[in-house]
Amino acid sequence: MESRHLCDFGDMPLSDWEQISRTAAQMIERPLDYADVCRGKVLGTTFFEPSTRTRFSFQAAMLRLGGSYIGFSDPYNSSVSKGENLKDTVRTVANYVDAIAMRHPLEGAAMAATLYSRVPVINAGDGGHMHPTQTLTDLLTIKQYRGSLEGNRVGFCGDLKNGRTVHSLIKALIRFPGNSFTLISTKELRLPAYTIEELEASGCRYTEVDRIEDCIGELDVLYMTRIQKERFASDEEYHEQSGKYILDRAKMALAPRDLIVMHPLPKIDEITDEVDEDSRCIYFKQAENGMYVRMALLYLLTQDGARYEPQPPRSNVDGLRCRNPRCITNHELYLPQRFKRPAENPANLLCEYCDHSATL
Repeated sequence: MESRHLCDFGDMPLSDWEQISRTAAQMIERPLDYADVCRGKVLGTTFFEPSTRTRFSFQAAMLRLGGSYIGFSDPYNSSVSKGENLKDTVRTVANYVDAIAMRHPLEGAAMAATLYSRVPVINAGDGGHMHPTQTLTDLLTIKQYRGSLEGNRVGFCGDLKNGRTVHSLIKALIRFPGNSFTLISTKELRLPAYTIEELEASGCRYTEVDRIEDCIGELDVLYMTRIQKERFASDEEYHEQSGKYILDRAKMALAPRDLIVMHPLPKIDEITDEVDEDSRCIYFKQAENGMYVRMALLYLLTQDGARYEPQPPRSNVDGLRCRNPRCITNHELYLPQRFKRPAENPANLLCEYCDHSATL
């Protein structure tokens, strides 16, 4: 692989994706051929936020490759509870492991970790920002069931504002020709501006609707998401949005016979129990694919066993800070402020950590 870390699929060369995809497919077909390829390697699972599927699939992936893992699933069981900052945690953990899989509630935390880690860092979800290993999983699943990652009509439904899996997958799919998007949400839960800007710059067609029934008959892929209670400021705000989108048998009756329904899980009440039995619903197969994708990624990232001493960059724009209150740079103030100018709008400086705008 050309990439040393994985923070954002958008930063990965497509040649890396093709290598991961091929390797994952081989692992699905011949898992025993890879049973010892990571023997002696250790994965560090640093989960500052709750997770079941992602954490278990990383751990299972390393075990199936012949390696092992150490880590924590709750920051209160680590030195973070004593006030240790992210930089020191990463520098310490990197001494003991060959790769770090990190989930964190603050956006841009994975990129921040790469500045101080001697080993590969894999973003297992950073707040409402990105979730690239879920994206790898989703791409592999779409390719399996649709035959191609090009020319698909993809609907995203639910919490598009806070759904890091949605942001990541859209950013990935715009790199493949001919895809179009239908965005199904309330006006309060629409995609964030930076994702809309990327969509528009890509030239991909997209529409925004507020009812599943208005579009399900025209879709190839329907990507359902839960309303993310943990991202709301209050229970009242959450309850105003919850229960608005429920995929049931009546709606599925309007869908094409070759539709595939995906979900990053966990699902709460947005898909009824009887719909689980519909053969078009493939989210449990999708979850299984996540283990094989992470097996491929861990194998490819740790193959050479190289370690290096990172050299964090300096701030590249003086006097500016990210506007996003959930950005890691507004909580860990030692981090260098880093901004980029998108080609489609060079006057708009975007934070390199979380993709939000800068402000004086």
